[in-house]
Formats: sequence, C-alpha cells, structure tokens
Amino acid sequence: MTTGTTAPVVLPGGEMLAWSDLPEQRLADGGPLGALAARVVPAGARVLVAGPHDPALLDRLAHAEVTCLLRSHPDAVVLTDRAARVIVGGPAGLDPADTFDVVLAGAGLDAVESVEGVRLGWAGVLARLTAALRPGGTLLLRLDNPLGVSRLVATSPWYADRADAAWSIGGVLDAGRPANREQLRDRLAEVGLTADASYAAYPDPGAATALVGTDALDRSPTSGLLDAVLHGACAGGFAGGAVLQDPARLAVDALHAGLGATLAPGWLVVAHRPADDDRSTRAALPVVLVQTGPPGIGVVEVHDGVAGWRWAVTGGGAGRTRPAPFASREAAHRDPAALTGPVPPGRLLRTLLLDGCLRRDLDALRRLLRGYAGWLAGQADPDGRLTGAAALADPDTVVVDGDTFAVLDPSWQASEPLPLEVVLARGLWRFAVTLLTGGYAHPWPSTVDVAGLTVVLGGVAGHDLDRATVDAAVQTEAAVTAALRGLDTDGRGALATELRAVTPTDPPAGPRSYQQMREAWVRQREELTRLAALLKWTEELLTSRERALRRADATINLLSGSLSYRVGRLAITPARLAKRGARAAKRRAREALGPKPPEEQQ
Repeated sequence: MTTGTTAPVVLPGGEMLAWSDLPEQRLADGGPLGALAARVVPAGARVLVAGPHDPALLDRLAHAEVTCLLRSHPDAVVLTDRAARVIVGGPAGLDPADTFDVVLAGAGLDAVESVEGVRLGWAGVLARLTAALRPGGTLLLRLDNPLGVSRLVATSPWYADRADAAWSIGGVLDAGRPANREQLRDRLAEVGLTADASYAAYPDPGAATALVGTDALDRSPTSGLLDAVLHGACAGGFAGGAVLQDPARLAVDALHAGLGATLAPGWLVVAHRPADDDRSTRAALPVVLVQTGPPGIGVVEVHDGVAGWRWAVTGGGAGRTRPAPFASREAAHRDPAALTGPVPPGRLLRTLLLDGCLRRDLDALRRLLRGYAGWLAGQADPDGRLTGAAALADPDTVVVDGDTFAVLDPSWQASEPLPLEVVLARGLWRFAVTLLTGGYAHPWPSTVDVAGLTVVLGGVAGHDLDRATVDAAVQTEAAVTAALRGLDTDGRGALATELRAVTPTDPPAGPRSYQQMREAWVRQREELTRLAALLKWTEELLTSRERALRRADATINLLSGSLSYRVGRLAITPARLAKRGARAAKRRAREALGPKPPEEQQ
C-alpha cells in the first residue's frame, strides 16, 4: 500500500539526471485517466506506473502498492512520497523476476525509454512491460494518433518539431509502431495480450479531459451526449491557442460521420494477459469519463446498463454540494446529486438548429424553436419563472428526442428563479452568437446584428422579445459564465461588456482558428463594402440636393433682379407701410381711452 513515507529510489543505470517529463498541465484527481485507473486497479494490487504521470493520479491509487518506472531523476524525487518504490532508468532497470497485477502506461511508451541506456524501441518496450505483467493482469496503454484532430488543426507540422522532447516523433512512416487501433490490437495480440476496451482521448492525449469509449462513438454518432462531450473538450482544450480550423467543429463532424474514434487525438487501451485458469472478474468500465471545469465536481462518468446510459460522479467531487461561502451571490451552482439518473437520449438542439439553418429549412426551425419555447413554458411556475436546471437550459445543453426536450446535464442549476422570457432570450442569444460569429449560412438578412437575430428567433419561436429583454439575457449569461469560470465581480462586469460588444463580424470565442478568422475577415470586408456603398449613395444624394438648392437660389436671384419684380416691390412697399401705420394709430387710440369699466369688460 502507498504510504506518506519517502519511497526508495532505485538507480540501475541509464537515468536522466537533468531532464523532467512530468506534465505541465495538471488535472484535478488525476483527470479521467485517474478515475479509470482507480476502477481497474483492485485493492492491494501491485501496480507498475510506467512513464511520467500526473502526481494526482498516484493519489487515486493509494489503495494499491505502486512502483514508478521513470527515466528522469528529478521526477523521481517529486514522486517519492506517492509511491512505494521508484525505479529510474527505463524498462531495462526492471527486475525480470518482479511482476505486477496492473501496468499503467498512460503516457505512452516513448516516455518510458531512457536515451541514456539501451534503446529497445516501441515494440521492445511493450514486450518488456508485458513480461512484467502477471497472468490475468491488466495493461493500460496510451497510443497517440498520427492523424488525430490535434494534428489536423496544428499550425506546425508534426515532422518539423525540433523541441528538446522530440527524441522520437510518432508518425505513419515509422513501421516499428502501430498507427491505428487495428494495428495496436495486432501488436497486443503478438505479445499475448487481449484488448478488453478502448477509449478515444480528447482533446490532447497527454492531458485528456474526456475519455469516450470507441464502441460508443462507432455505435452512436448522433448522440447528443457525445456531441456535447467532444465539443466541450475541444473548445476548452485549445482555448487561447492558434489552430488551422475549429477543433470542436471538426471533432463533432467526425462524430456525425462515424469517425469520432478514428480521428481521436489518441487512444487508451485496456488489455489483459490471459491466465491458464482465468476466472477473475473484471470491473465494469464506464462508457464516458469527463473532467468538469471549475467549480468542478470531480470526474463525471457515464455507465451503460440495461435501461441505457446513466450518470455517475466519482472522485473527490462526489460528495460536494453547493459552495458554502457567498453561495447566494453566484448565479448558478453545481449539484452532484443531480448526476445519478439516466442520460436523456436524443440529439443536441444546437446541432439540429444549425442543420436547419444551413438547409434554410424554416419549417424545421419553427418546429424546433417553438418546441423549445413551449417546453420551457411547461417548466415555469404560475408566475412565469423558471428554477433549477431548466432556468439554464439552452441549445448547447438541451437534447431533442422526437418531440421530447430534456436537459442533458442537470447538475448546473440557477440559484435564483429567472423569468421565462429572459431564459428563452438567453438561449436564443447564445445560438445567435454561434450562428453569426461562426459564419454559418442562415435564412435571415446578413445585416442583422446579434440582438436583432435574437429577436427574430424569438418571433420564430412564437414570442415577442424586445432588445431590453435581450440585454437582460446577456446580463444573465455573464453571471452564469462568471460562475462557471470562477470570476469575481470585476471580471463579471468586464465579461458583460465583452458580451454586449459581440458583432457578426467577430471571430467566434475560443481557439484562434485561421479558417474562422479568415471568414470573419470576409464578413468584415462585406460589411465595409456595404457601408462604403451606403456612404457613396448618401454622398450622391447630398450632391443632388445641393445642386437643386443652387438651381433654386439662382432662380430666386434671377427673379429678384427682373423689372416686374422691382415694379411689384414699389407697389407693395407703400401698402405695407400704410398698414403698419394704421395698426400703430389704432393701438395709440386704445391706450388714450383708458381701460374699460368692469361691466363692459364682462
């Protein structure tokens, strides 16, 4: 069992004294890989953790006897208090007589081998780790995909990597390593291992925040859950970086095309070594494991049962409830107890709406939007206010199964009731931002702004929204997003200002995609062309009006200088003077008579 004491460090030779492999990106509770490892490793088992892993992952294996196999001596110093023993020097330092119940190679095999010792190659490292596995034991192995989403959106090609860690670059040209799942299964079979399950790792195999069963990806390409998981993982995993195209859009398109597992950035395979009398029972593995963002509730799992998929919360977040300090000041909170029921089936509402917009199918859009609005109205109380998960339901979190609408993730709940119109406007505003900033084709005028399109969508949904309601919805969106990101009051105010300033010519939020930035530039050029044409038309109108005024002024001047005009002025001027004098005389006479008696005034 792993204890808090310092583990002995074994140096058989080949250790790297001035190099570190520990991942810079750390995930709470070891992330989905830590949750999966905790399920695979039985209590009291002997575990070999081969390669650099998140230290939090080793904390999840406190119920087992852990031996770490590393090539970096500085990493061994960091992990000595989390393992029973640490071997530094690569697979050559393993004692042939030392065997384990579970071998965990979640960092791949390249990071196991030391460059200071004898190089075994990918196949040699796999054979050595398999030899250290007891009959009936389990191997968790990661393999990066040379044609995964992360490589397809990378701004620099994989073969141009000249970083210090690029001692071995995995690609399809290297025949010594597998390049797809089928080849990986064949390599495992060659060393006597049988694959039990495999997971697609998104968005980065080195720091996967989502592990999705490859069988589920192949069988359920239209699942709203998988759509939301892949989109969320890629949107958050590439945020702040530069990419060639939107990885979230690419991952979702791959899912719908049945290629979600094929184009995964990496794979994690669970295999076992058959025993002569293999009667051991293996733990049922989840279908999906997702790392939630702040305020997190640990790793959320989805299990497959007789009645379909069901939610489950594992790790340290399973017992967490609403945050105690200043909970009333947050617009939304997470409730782990809500993630214990069935996962609602159906397709994601956002996907269906985008499909209707791209096909200009107004009937489908009207049916979906009115169904969404009617479903929200059905959740409202007699005062027309929504509470709980329904108050935060938007096209990104709602699934549609026929005519049935449901919230996909009910753990996010509003802290205070919200008006129905504001909830509807918030959901439509979010979709309008996606539609306009993403450059999607749609059946409405291209000159409409985000708030205007929200009002139009509200009309399609059967509700008469105004811009004041949309502004209140943007305020609510800022408060909810601030709660999701853990922002303070100043951050929330800045976020609200930023959301109000979103225009159709802006690129979408998230990764800086060259493709989407080009589309934003095209929209900006079209808008400038439209404004230039409007300015030209206005100038031409002003010029024509100025010319008309000049002609009228010339006509007046011409007429004022004619003989008839002068004669008329000579005749009219004495009459005007006489009339003015008569008025003055009448006024003086009235003043001389004095005021009238009261009876005459009445």
